[in-house]
Amino acid sequence: MNLFHIIEVQQFKDRGLLEDIFSLSARMEKLDESKDLSLLLPSVPRRKILASLFYEPSTRTRLSFESAMKRLGGDVISTEDAPHFSSAVKGESLTDTIKVVSSFADAIVLRHYEEGSAKRASEVSKVPIINAGDGPGQHPTQALLDLYTIKKELGRIDNLKVCFVGDLLYSRTVHSLVYLLAQQNNIELYFVSPEEIRMPRDIADYLKEKGCPFFEQETLFEVAHIVDILYVTRVQKERFRSIVEYERVKDSYVVDKQITQAMKEGSRILHPLPRVQELPPEIDSDSRSAYFRQADNGLYLRMSLLSMLLKQ
Repeated sequence: MNLFHIIEVQQFKDRGLLEDIFSLSARMEKLDESKDLSLLLPSVPRRKILASLFYEPSTRTRLSFESAMKRLGGDVISTEDAPHFSSAVKGESLTDTIKVVSSFADAIVLRHYEEGSAKRASEVSKVPIINAGDGPGQHPTQALLDLYTIKKELGRIDNLKVCFVGDLLYSRTVHSLVYLLAQQNNIELYFVSPEEIRMPRDIADYLKEKGCPFFEQETLFEVAHIVDILYVTRVQKERFRSIVEYERVKDSYVVDKQITQAMKEGSRILHPLPRVQELPPEIDSDSRSAYFRQADNGLYLRMSLLSMLLKQ
């Protein structure tokens, strides 16, 4: 299966495609360690160019994509704060921007605050669009690196009990990984969150349609001992209209040593980062805390995806 745009995780239903991506990601890591990346991108008269177009703040996603492109031997043109340092200030529409930028680059990685923005961009772009997060919608490359991390840490992506805790309403990383996990075999999902930021009903309906069992809980402690993966998210202040609402729920769940002591020895803790109060530094030294290894995996997973897109 060939990729052109990467817009949503539903594109990755083919298990063979996932295995190809994960295998190539592992190869990228080995090549990076050996410092021999010279043959990864096709030999062309000019170096391939990635346009990094971010309308929302980002550290890990933007820098990992840019680092991935450079390690592959390509170049990057970038705007870190597109709403303030681009033609958006003058009122230019996203689609007009994409039409122009797609003439300057061989691929565009786009983060935007509106759900559906990546799809709109893909409809007018001459080059591949990679969705790096569209508001509360999806973040497909994060979901892929999360699943790749689970594969590396546990040796499997089937037969899993996975608990998501925190902001389940607005977290695009949660939405994307839930969609991806539901396509695997023998998955049980547990959702722990305050009432105000529960999993959206459309995702619950999707899981019912897929026959993927899920359970909504109010207490993290009651499920910590049975799950293989504890996926933690921060409560996203920027998604709330009222600071009062945010303050009421921001400290609802903290994964402290009491929680980790209840977890299985072979389980893992993941977090897309950045973290705030929900994941105290005191658990960083726990071997089950995999979130920094998870961030490292993002580089190699994105090298893999860029290589696949740009070799076409």
